[in-house]
Amino acid sequence: MKQDREDLVRKKRRGQKRRKILLSMFLAVLLLIGLAVLLIWKVFTVKEVVVEGNTHYSGQQIEKLVLSDKYSWSSLYVLLKYRFLEVEEVPFVDTMEVSLKDPHTLKVHVYEKAIIGYLYISAIGQNAYFDKDGFVVETSRERIENIPRIEGLACDKVVLYEKLPIEDERVLKNLLAATQALKKNEVVPEKICFDEKKEISLQYGGIEALLGSGGDLTQKIVHVAEILKKISGKTGVLHAENWTGGMEDIIFQENK
Repeated sequence: MKQDREDLVRKKRRGQKRRKILLSMFLAVLLLIGLAVLLIWKVFTVKEVVVEGNTHYSGQQIEKLVLSDKYSWSSLYVLLKYRFLEVEEVPFVDTMEVSLKDPHTLKVHVYEKAIIGYLYISAIGQNAYFDKDGFVVETSRERIENIPRIEGLACDKVVLYEKLPIEDERVLKNLLAATQALKKNEVVPEKICFDEKKEISLQYGGIEALLGSGGDLTQKIVHVAEILKKISGKTGVLHAENWTGGMEDIIFQENK
């Protein structure tokens, strides 16, 4: 009987010891959690947002989009949100990469969609913006500066992320060649127009540049870009449709 009582006492003491250890571990975990919460609350707070890579949206607009919910006061929360969660898509933006410069400073790098032109689609009352490969990357009623409007091409409907439904592959090829060359040479017009023969003309305020429809559009645009610098401020028609290789083939007919 005495031995049984001693065994019972030892078991009780071991149980008490285990409970004390478990309680100590639980309190330690609570303390760590409390310290982590305090650290996040006091240290990882957003005081500045540095934005780069943006042209369509201002830095203030990007900051407002990134800090869009009630937990966005925490820089760590915003970082984890953009690393691991699905965030709402932003028109004309491919993705936004968020990092920490320090616990109080968020760095946001904006990767905008590469847009080189748009067509107005009357069926949906919106503009269809396309990239260098002819794929529709955005539809919007918004008008973006320095992106040319394409006129004279029949396009009743478009599907996002699919190619422009232009049946004549040659016309599409000429369109993409022209838009890329115009952007590269920094002479993006207000409009790129196709006539009934699918010949191309460019509108620059009071100047109309006729390019024709040949396969040498890229070289024509290189020369047209040089001439446009010399005739800035004038009005008239720049004839490059019959260009065969020399600058003398491009004639500017000024309005009198």
